[in-house]
Formats: sequence, structure tokens, C-alpha cells
Amino acid sequence: MLEKLIVSKTLRVPASTGAAGDGAAVARQLDAALLDAGFSASRALLEHVGGLAHGPAMDLAAAAVSAVRELVGDHVRHNAYFLTFPDGVPDTVDFWMERLAAAVLAGGGTALADGRLNLLELPGYGTYQHTYADLLAAHDEFVAAAGDRLTVLHLGDTAEVEAARLYLALAGSTVPLGEADLAILGELAVACVDGEQPDAIPMRENRAVLNGVRLVLGRPLVAVDTTTDVLRLACHVSGGDASLGTVTRFRAFPRRERRVLLAALDEVVGASPAKLGDVARFSEPWKRLGERLHPHEYGQWPHAQAVFTVARGERKVPGIAGRAEAAIRAGAVAPAATVLSAAPGLLLRSADRLLRIAPAAQRSAVVEAVSAALGSASGRVLCSLREHVGNRLTPVSARMFANRSRGAWVARDTRPTLPAGLVAELSSRLDTEILARLPELQHPLLVDPEVLDVALPLSGRAAEGGFAVLPRGSRSVVSGELLRFFMYWRQTARRTDYDLSVQMLDAEFHPAGQVSWTNYRGGGLVHSGDITDATDGATEFIDMPLSKTTVRYVAPQVYIYAGESFDDVAESMFGYQTRAKDQHGAPFDARTVRARSDLRGPGRVALPMVFAQGKRGWEAVWLHLYLPGMPAFNQVEDNTLTVADRVRALVERQYLTVSYLVDLLATRTAVRMWDGEVPDEPVTYIGIHAPDDLPEGSQVFTLDRLTELIPE
Repeated sequence: MLEKLIVSKTLRVPASTGAAGDGAAVARQLDAALLDAGFSASRALLEHVGGLAHGPAMDLAAAAVSAVRELVGDHVRHNAYFLTFPDGVPDTVDFWMERLAAAVLAGGGTALADGRLNLLELPGYGTYQHTYADLLAAHDEFVAAAGDRLTVLHLGDTAEVEAARLYLALAGSTVPLGEADLAILGELAVACVDGEQPDAIPMRENRAVLNGVRLVLGRPLVAVDTTTDVLRLACHVSGGDASLGTVTRFRAFPRRERRVLLAALDEVVGASPAKLGDVARFSEPWKRLGERLHPHEYGQWPHAQAVFTVARGERKVPGIAGRAEAAIRAGAVAPAATVLSAAPGLLLRSADRLLRIAPAAQRSAVVEAVSAALGSASGRVLCSLREHVGNRLTPVSARMFANRSRGAWVARDTRPTLPAGLVAELSSRLDTEILARLPELQHPLLVDPEVLDVALPLSGRAAEGGFAVLPRGSRSVVSGELLRFFMYWRQTARRTDYDLSVQMLDAEFHPAGQVSWTNYRGGGLVHSGDITDATDGATEFIDMPLSKTTVRYVAPQVYIYAGESFDDVAESMFGYQTRAKDQHGAPFDARTVRARSDLRGPGRVALPMVFAQGKRGWEAVWLHLYLPGMPAFNQVEDNTLTVADRVRALVERQYLTVSYLVDLLATRTAVRMWDGEVPDEPVTYIGIHAPDDLPEGSQVFTLDRLTELIPE
């Protein structure tokens, strides 16, 4: 399992420590199996497998093939309701009439119970009427083409070394991790608990995950410097939400663990009593945690007892945010900025508001306070503010807010724009500070042009796990003649009906049609048919011929019509393929998969991405959003305006991308674009995937390492 995890996360295959031998035949089999999934093995990897004995070679090859097949969604069978999809899909009304006629001939059955017609209960509706083998037999063989995806797998170090390297990278990440990466970090923390530890753990949730393992295994806690760190830890080990976004039901803590948690609290507050100001913000969870920790039994830790005194409201300790708000209400905006200077990140996140409401006489003082805080804030906050001010020169149609769980809502933007001179001044100061924190590169910079429009990964929570998944706001050019969306789900315990739909929008983001289970054809797009039960897994497809689609925006969506949520199903995913129109083959082929993302999040409607037609042709724009929807019976017709306003808000926003960092680095480092020609000397390479045969000593930043480019 460790080997598969490493391959999935890094696209490096850990080197085997097994016996040497003649594994040449296994190497050839590995190469062929990888090609069928759209991957290839580097020369070094094939040589390594070829030099192993048969047993170790087979183990390594099996782990690699299994990992990459899961990455692109090829580990399950993707059947389609209509056998010959995309050909042979009937007109929607004709199909319903055919099913209705079958119901009448069968005596009605459940579809005509109680004198009412239930279309979803018509005979043969919503369940596969053929096997997967029948589907394959009905389609011509897939024809490989030069434009098919081919992703290189590289040879890594041993599993232990790769695991330690990945552990240090995740634990020391300067941006918040997504749910999938936090789960990986938890697994690695167990294996690496007594090994090398990161020099710093900037992200609070990472601390909770690491300390959760250390608490259970009896190791000393690390990097606990606020009262909230202890609360996050207690939530995490109770199986709750370490981000504190949802309510956690605390478990019972053994006496040993209670002593560790209370001692940590006592040390934090004893060193800085002002940190009691954070307690009131989470007073309810603190009170519930106190019922589990019994702080009154531990008189040796009076500072820890004070935490629960504040939580119960028996003692008032104003926090920084509260004191700043009081100053703002009194009209003292510049003094409020001075108060917030004690928390540089909070000050920078409040900068826009302070600058908007500051009287003219106080604005320069606010600007100076913000500028003074730049050197103390994290690089992630600096980049976030740089992106924010870059969007404040012109009014926007609407403001969209996305929380950590990728839920989204919009509101009218009533803010006045910031003066152009102020935006230019702040941008310049931010650029200078960010550049100063970027690493000094030892080699020339080689950049894959495809990575330039990838949004900087300022939060792993703004993306899903999967293959070739990009952060929210990222853009990538879509090649090929046919775009095919696919959605797969497998229910856990009860009948679950997910629906893949597409909403089309014109240049002004007005509705221009839809394709779904209620409308199989529209605007050149074709639906594969509705599946209403996924006991053994189910897939729905939608085909989009790129040259025949005339609308400006196409937004695929996944609706929960009935049954289990995205978090409760056994498995769910969304992805897209690109093909030439004459490639034939089954509806799903791993070699044509360009991206596949998990579907795990709140709400009953998922918006993974939108496809936009512009000067470069069609582009994929990642959204990673979830809408609440209704408890049941969600469908695209009910969400036309809701989807349109969120798509517009995201598409029109200017994101800080990798090209921003490249432009900064170009002021002190030679930069050239990757054209497929391998350089003679070592380089620092930035791209979606690493090319084969870069000179020894080269440093590589691919999708799994882009967070390392965010300055500390």
C-alpha cells in the first residue's frame, strides 16, 4: 500500500530492495500495461525492473500498474446505458414513449401504481440492459493517436526514503492541505513518527494530524503555540474537524492524554497570557471539551484551568479582533490597524476593508501599517493579498465566497473600487517582498508553457484529489476534436441516483440550453443515458464535439437525485477525455483521460469545472465547488441561475498563476520555455509532469510540488 500511495502522489515508483535477477520479461509486460493506461516507464525504471528477480519485479510492476489505473479511473468498469453510445442515442421523447409502451404491455407494474405514472419505474429504465462485455463487443477497437496522453513514471528511491521525503513535504507545507493529503499525512506520520521531522510546521491542521499520532503513541507534542492548537488536536483525535468548521463530538480521553493536553495548554498560556483572547471565539467547543478533560482535577496547571474559565464567560479577555472592531466602531481606523499589527496575517486579510473605510487623513497610516506587516506575514497570505488587490481596480458582477469545504455562495458587490495609485503601490510592495522570499535558483529556469496558467495552489482545500487536478481558477487548453465528460459512482448501503448534466451559457452567461437525463441531445452534445442504481457502480457520459459547439461556456455538473451524499458513497469521481473523432473504442479509455477528480464534498450539487471558448480555443477552467441543492430530486433545470452566477464570478476573476512567479524569477534568472528538447546542463524545471532524461542535478517542480514554490 505504501508503494501505491507514493506512485499515486508523486508519479515515482519506489526502487525495490528485492533480490537481483532477470526481470526483463516483467519489464516488457510493465511497459505494455502502462501504455494501455496512458503511461510509460522511464528508461531508468525499466532497467531497474529488468534487473530484479521475477518475484520482486512482479510485485513492483503490479503496484505501479494498480496505482496508475486508479489514478485515471481505470480500476472500474465504465458501462453506458445506451449500448452504442454516442451513436444510437434516441430522441428523449421517443425513448420515454418506448419505455411507456413496454410498461403498458407488461401490465403497468410499479410505474403505474396508484393511478400515477412514475417515469423512473418504467421497465428497463435506469439499469443496465447489457453487460460490460456486450458494450465492448458493440464498439470498434480503440485506435491510438499521437495526441493521446502519455504520462511518464519515473524511478524513485526506496519506499522508506520516498515516504520520508513525502512526509516532510506534506508536514512542512506552507499551504493548507486538502482532505486527501491530510489523510496521507496521517498514514505517513505513523511510519515516520520517530524519524526526521520538519524544521517547521506552518499549517495548524498539519500540527493537529501529527500531534494526533504523537498523542496516541505517547510521543511529545510538537509546534503547539496557541490554545487553538490544543483544541484542533482534541477534535482531530476525536474523529472530528480539525479546521473547527463543524461541531465535533469529543471522545473520552484516558488520564494520560488528559494530562498531555492540559499540560500543553498550561505551557502556552503561561508563556503568553494574551493568548487567552483566542478562547472566546470557540467557547462552545471549549466548554464541551472541558467536560472530557476535567481540568478542575489538575490544580498544578492553573493556566489551563483559566482557559475554561474564559470559555464559560466567567472571565473576559478581549482578543485582537475584538479590540480592533471596537476601534473601528469609534472611527479610529488607523489605531485599529495598529492593534491588528500584532497579528500580521489578520491585518493583511483586513487590509481592503481598512483602506475602504479609513478617512482620508488616516489612509496613509493604514498603508504604512500594512506595509510594515508584509515582512512578518506568511508567503501564502502575501500571494493572496496580491491576487486580491489585482482584482480591485474594476467592479465585478458579483462576489463569490467559497469556504474550506468548497461550498459557494454569491452576493452583490457593493464595494467601491480601490484607487489605481493605491493598487499600484501595494502591488509593487508585495512584488518586492514576494521576490525577496523566492529561492535563489542554482540553474536556469526551464518552464513548460502548459503550467503558466495554473493558479498558485494557495490552499489544497480549493481542489480535489485525483489525476492532473489543478487548483481552482486554473486554465488548460483542451485539444482534440471530441470532449467526453464522465461521472462514476458506487453506492454504499442504499439506492443512490447521481445525474451527470451540462448547462450551456452564452457570452453574457445567460442560459443557452442543457443536456441531462431529461434531454439527451442539445447544442451538439449527447447524453449516454440515465442510471438510477449503483450497487455495482455506474457511469454516465456526455459527448461534446468541440467544432460543433457554438455556445461560449459549457458547465458539467453532478446532481444527487436521491440517496447517499458525495461523502457517504463508496466511491465517486468526475473526469474528462479528449479524442479524435475517428478513434472509436469503448466510451471510456484510460489513454484519453486528461483529468480525473474525486467527488467528495458538502451539498447535493457538484461543479467540478467549466469549459470556456476563447482566443486559444476551448479551455478547461477548474471550479471545485459544491452547492447545497435540495435534499432530493435535484436537476439542472432548477439551478440555471445559481450555476451561471458562480461560473461568471470565477471565470472573470484574475487569479495569481505560475506565470506571476516566473515573471518575478525572470528578473534575476535566465528563463526559457520547454520545447521538448532536453538541455545539456542541469536546470530548474517547472511543469505539469516531469520529462524524461533531464540532466543529472536538475531540480523539478511538478503538480505535486508546486506548493513548494509558494514563498515561506
